[in-house]
Amino acid sequence: MDYFAQQLINGLVLGSIYGLIAIGYTMVYGIVGMINFAHGDIFMIGGFIALITFLILVSFGLTAIPLILLVVLLVSMAITALYGWTVERIAYRPLRHSFRLAPMLSAIGMSFVLTNYSQVAQGARVKPVPPIITGGYTLHEGAGGFVVQLSNIQIIVVITTVVLLALFTWLVSSTRLGRDMRACEQDQTMASLLGVDVDRTISMTFVIGAALAAVAGMMYLLYYGLVDFFMGFVAGIKAFTAAVLGGIGSLPGAMLGGLLIGLIETLWSAYFSVEYKDVAAFSILIVVLIFLPTGLLGRPEVEKV
Repeated sequence: MDYFAQQLINGLVLGSIYGLIAIGYTMVYGIVGMINFAHGDIFMIGGFIALITFLILVSFGLTAIPLILLVVLLVSMAITALYGWTVERIAYRPLRHSFRLAPMLSAIGMSFVLTNYSQVAQGARVKPVPPIITGGYTLHEGAGGFVVQLSNIQIIVVITTVVLLALFTWLVSSTRLGRDMRACEQDQTMASLLGVDVDRTISMTFVIGAALAAVAGMMYLLYYGLVDFFMGFVAGIKAFTAAVLGGIGSLPGAMLGGLLIGLIETLWSAYFSVEYKDVAAFSILIVVLIFLPTGLLGRPEVEKV
């Protein structure tokens, strides 16, 4: 049970990172009806920006870790949000009224552009960093000597995820921007006739999703201590899977799917072969979609006539 409890903690932390990325996928799909396949690479860009900002601040002699992390978080969110806005303007807006495959192909192309841009700009090597946040708590020490630990960085990742999910849920449900988002999700033409700036609303959706991906990128950097140019593809596929599993278009579903994917991967790696953790995750996705085609919390689409 001690070993299971430790893996449960690890899975929840990994799932929290997946959930933050998955929210960006489900937001864009909910409003535009398209999958932003470049979103995983936006997450990767956020990780690199966090690393570069951290190194710059340290080179200037700044040593207060809380202040450094706050500045890194704000800078990473701001610059990555600009990347998200650029992706929407270049890859989506010109093709929004084209046939449905055009924006998807454009987003896939943008994903390759961002991946190779990062590879050229930062090199193909993995960029490690020393542990920034250390320490933790011993929750239980078993008779066999196995210690269940909860590190400070794990606490920060989970708390950050919960706070951001609550903040974004409030944003969608209680603000003017949130009402505009929900109006565009239901009917963009009617929303436009009623005074909603559809272009601005869609751009803000990409910006907010990219900012959340930046937070996930920073959490990934702090938790695993490394970034590389290819991590966006793998994490993006996992987060997209989480969004589909939870119900694409549902914010709580995206977070639930992320937690489930994280738990499945971690528990399978702990008790079975680590090489087949992805097989286990996608197999469970297939089984769920067979019985629940819209995902765990997804709502069936109602065709307008």
